[in-house]
Amino acid sequence: MLSSTAELWGVDIIIGLTTHTKHKHIPSPVSPNFEAPEAAATLTFSPIALAAAVARTATTRQARPQLLTGLKNSALSQLECLISNTKTFKLAADFADLADTERTLFTARCGAGITDLYMNALGYVWRANAACLASTLDPHADFLYDGGNVEGHGVVLAEAHGSFAANATAKTIAAQAKRKYGRQVKPYVNVGSPYGHVVHGYSVAFGSRPGTSGAFLSVAETRIPKPKKKASPPPSSQPPTGSGVTTPIALATHRSNFLLMGASAVVDWIDWINAASEFPEDPGPVTFVRFSYAGRWYMGNVLSIRQALRAYWWHDELLDFPLWQRLAMRDTVIRGLLGKSNGWFVMEETACRAFLNSLTGMIQAGGRDRPAQLDLPSFDPTGFGIGEDIRGRLADGSDYKYALFRDGLALVGDPFRPKKIEIRRWSPKEGFQG
Repeated sequence: MLSSTAELWGVDIIIGLTTHTKHKHIPSPVSPNFEAPEAAATLTFSPIALAAAVARTATTRQARPQLLTGLKNSALSQLECLISNTKTFKLAADFADLADTERTLFTARCGAGITDLYMNALGYVWRANAACLASTLDPHADFLYDGGNVEGHGVVLAEAHGSFAANATAKTIAAQAKRKYGRQVKPYVNVGSPYGHVVHGYSVAFGSRPGTSGAFLSVAETRIPKPKKKASPPPSSQPPTGSGVTTPIALATHRSNFLLMGASAVVDWIDWINAASEFPEDPGPVTFVRFSYAGRWYMGNVLSIRQALRAYWWHDELLDFPLWQRLAMRDTVIRGLLGKSNGWFVMEETACRAFLNSLTGMIQAGGRDRPAQLDLPSFDPTGFGIGEDIRGRLADGSDYKYALFRDGLALVGDPFRPKKIEIRRWSPKEGFQG
């Protein structure tokens, strides 16, 4: 679980890009007119953003919800006690007390979280696990991303690596990034996948020496030569095909997102659409809380609130009455009981509505003939970004502690001060009611 102290939520960690290498590939570019975004010289993030990214990457896989929920909870719990509250990245003293296997797991999780922050900072929006690229016996990178510069071209591949070792240096981390690129990224550039053709690749290596301050961040990526200047105009080429996000990667992204929100019913419907499960046992409506926070409207899973209510209200049977439920919910949320330990995963309202209404359309079609692409919004990130000036502070001086990702998922921490709380229900077969 995450600490809600002002020191932890208020600090911003700054990591400079130690090395950046580019590797040849033929053909280049794989997709005509694709241009990779400029490398981020500096990555700045709050601990709540890293926590959210670790949870996002831990749950971006096709596994049973019970397992993924356990992975999310353990990942967040580790982060609280193993990262120091300093502007310069530093592992806490407790890291030394972990067993070797536990160190390896935590290091890998942090490497994946940093990779997700870096890819989002570059402009990529949607994510999926890259296990589809090869059999389990073949080494392959970790994640696929869509959106941003690659929209309409295909997807990019990202390998994540972490190293918290006594011998970690800028040189060793750079070597890891290059080695991982050559072994787990390069062979899969210009290869097809269920989420789109792989047109570019990254290997992101993150490391730090226990007991010291500072970290190393190295990136290796596919080289795209700059076009040579010509006297005559270049021949016309085909523009990127389509717009929006492909349906398979949108479903993969939001399966993880709604699982993090605790909306298991939505996960069940996504699995049904993907033909990975039987018809959901409870096809009834799903209840969300609508609230305003930091200048935006968000939607959170009401079941998360109900669990918090049971911890603080003596008479659980009162929660079955709508009036008592509304009063208790408002009192619980305003007092910040949800944000004091875990934080609360929620989704920006327009993103939540757009995806769930699209999901309703697929459900109405019986799971057949789903659209090739979905028109879903994306957002500028909050709580992390390129450079030292990251978003997250409002002009009125209010100190909001949260991280918002480009796909609309947010992790909200203290203080939690919604002025208005409303109930919204989504019917899988009819869409939102109100």
